[in-house]
Amino acid sequence: MAILNTPDGYLQYQMTLGQFGLPAVFAPLLILVQFVFGLLLIIGFKTRLSARVLGVLAAFMAVILAQASLDAFFAYMGIAGGMWLLSIYPDTACSLDNRKK
Repeated sequence: MAILNTPDGYLQYQMTLGQFGLPAVFAPLLILVQFVFGLLLIIGFKTRLSARVLGVLAAFMAVILAQASLDAFFAYMGIAGGMWLLSIYPDTACSLDNRKK
């Protein structure tokens, strides 16, 4: 689903969440969590925490939201596995957490 490609993309996102029994309040919450922790992960600040939160979110989306498609389930579980791997080894070369003091 592309929220940004259609004028009513956000409304469609809320309706999709509603189809899986989630209230509409989850739409802005999921978007906020993905945006904030994704940005933290990109800049390398609090990498371990960000990767864990995004990994749990991806696993949640795999179990709850990807019930209709097996491909979506495995895609979300692959993302979750990558995030958990990054949470185990968070010290990357360009990370703000890894800078010399």
